[in-house]
Amino acid sequence: QVQLQESGPGLVKPSQTLSLTCIVSGGSITANYYHWNWIRQAPGKGLEWIGYINYRGGTYYSPSLKNRTSISWDTSKNQFSLALSSLTPEGTAVYYCARGPDPVLATGYFDIWGQGTLVTVSS
Repeated sequence: QVQLQESGPGLVKPSQTLSLTCIVSGGSITANYYHWNWIRQAPGKGLEWIGYINYRGGTYYSPSLKNRTSISWDTSKNQFSLALSSLTPEGTAVYYCARGPDPVLATGYFDIWGQGTLVTVSS
């Protein structure tokens, strides 16, 4: 049974870079044909997809965030990471990692989610 667990700081100052890691257990991050996603939800708002890294190590980002986003992985540790730069208080949200079967962008379907981690952007 695949499980995802996010880790990272709960508080980030404005203009800093947020770094989060998602540890994948119970299955390989290189398994065909899954995409490993980052998604966030700000208080009182809907889910916002940030980007993914796929089973081949390819990445794709939300057009609205792509200039500030980097997703990478460490296959030896079976984990993937998010770096989101130039944060503002509007970046305060619960950040989730989630697995999505191909073609995730067409279906918008994520079958396994982490529990989420609250990140507050404040000085």
